[in-house]
Amino acid sequence: MSGNNRFDQVDDQADATDVATPDARLARGQARLSEITGRSGEEVMAALGDVAPDFARYIFEFGYGDVYSRPGLDLRARMLATVAGLVCLGHAARELRVHIGSALNVGATREEVVEVIMQMALYAGFPAALDALLIAKEVFSARDAAPAAG
Repeated sequence: MSGNNRFDQVDDQADATDVATPDARLARGQARLSEITGRSGEEVMAALGDVAPDFARYIFEFGYGDVYSRPGLDLRARMLATVAGLVCLGHAARELRVHIGSALNVGATREEVVEVIMQMALYAGFPAALDALLIAKEVFSARDAAPAAG
């Protein structure tokens, strides 16, 4: 191949020797999840472990180890894009709640989260945006009520 195809290029942030190794992708995904959420993801593994342990691994390996670890966007932009996508789905309240919190964890402001949700009203409809705004309000309130870390 000529190397001009973008799909032929290796992620500079990933170790080229472990790109295809499932255990390395899992470890990279768990590290990225911890960076985003401040948690290890053991809750996900525990929740799915008895019904679909492979699916839990896929979340870490592909979602966090591959997609969220790609170059080109910082985590703030990735989380805002994720919030936008979840708003458009209109039926992912649990995931939206988690990813709004994640967006705030990696530097997005409440105002940015609200603006992204409002923007999605044009594409997802006002009911989906309204539901998402109410979820954002819950996330913001929970953070305000939580004791300060430190």
